[in-house]
Amino acid sequence: MALIVQKYGGTSVADVDRIKNVALRVKETVDAGNQVVVVVSARSGVTNDLIARAKALNSKPDEREMDMLLAVGEQETIALTAMALHAIGVAAVSRTGTQAGILTDLAHTRARITSISGGDIRQQLDGGKVVILAGFQGHSADGQITTLGRGGSDLSAIAIASAINADLCQVCTDVDGVYTADPRVVPNARKINEISYEAMLELASSGSKVMQNRAVEFAQKYQVVFEVRSSFNNNPGTIVKEEVPSMEDVVVSGVALDAKQAKVSVLQLPDRPGSAAKLFQALGVAGVSVDMIVQNIGRNGLANMTFTVPRDDVERAEAAVLESFPDVAVDQLFEAFGRRCWYAFARRRGR
Repeated sequence: MALIVQKYGGTSVADVDRIKNVALRVKETVDAGNQVVVVVSARSGVTNDLIARAKALNSKPDEREMDMLLAVGEQETIALTAMALHAIGVAAVSRTGTQAGILTDLAHTRARITSISGGDIRQQLDGGKVVILAGFQGHSADGQITTLGRGGSDLSAIAIASAINADLCQVCTDVDGVYTADPRVVPNARKINEISYEAMLELASSGSKVMQNRAVEFAQKYQVVFEVRSSFNNNPGTIVKEEVPSMEDVVVSGVALDAKQAKVSVLQLPDRPGSAAKLFQALGVAGVSVDMIVQNIGRNGLANMTFTVPRDDVERAEAAVLESFPDVAVDQLFEAFGRRCWYAFARRRGR
């Protein structure tokens, strides 16, 4: 008997028929003599719809209330998946992130996991039940519902696999595994049978939609070997694990494109020791994930700092910049070229 964690993303549980398909796959795993924890995302499109409704009421909705709202998506899916399993004779019980003891900090909409107790997952498994866990969510020390950011169900699956010492973690999605490029863009892209955490992290950070980069970081830190595979067939997927000597001769693992990054330029930043540290510390406190960084050569005591952030974090980044450097820009210059965006925070004149 093996203890297996299976994660199913939004496209895998998009409608009733697909939820039934997931239930059948879980049943096959159970019938093979395994204990199973299933981590699910909100159904495809649900999270975007909830965000749109919130912003139709308030262009800048409160982040605590957003967590209360967005957690609904996964809770719908766990209940429906449990019902689908009951219908085919499989004992199952749903659990929220809070019930599973996923404790986080209080950074609403982008919380980080601090510990996992597992709640009563082990007892339920030993009682012969499949546990259906809501991904993407947890709770803070004071009992507030929190969410882990986009793609957070990947992180939930890896984290719970580590916490309960699962024998196998399968991330089931709408593709057969990790490819050398997006097969929808590059028709002759090849599936990679094995890939290291480092290479997978680079792909995830560069725009690959297969895995959330925080989930890969967590897997590397706690040595959680996982498989990325399709939820629509039984083909072998891609194993993600520590690099082994046979993999060292692979110079380029794959190519990824991230169309949802913004380039932010902080113009005329004071060119003195500590300025960059102050800037990026403020961004870190604000929970803004920074990718690429370029600093221009300073002139006349001023320099320009350019970095990239997720497009959804631009407003948060601007607020962090202005709080740390009140003399830097009130006006946000915006230009869109195709699918890429540039933002510049220019220094106020006359100060």
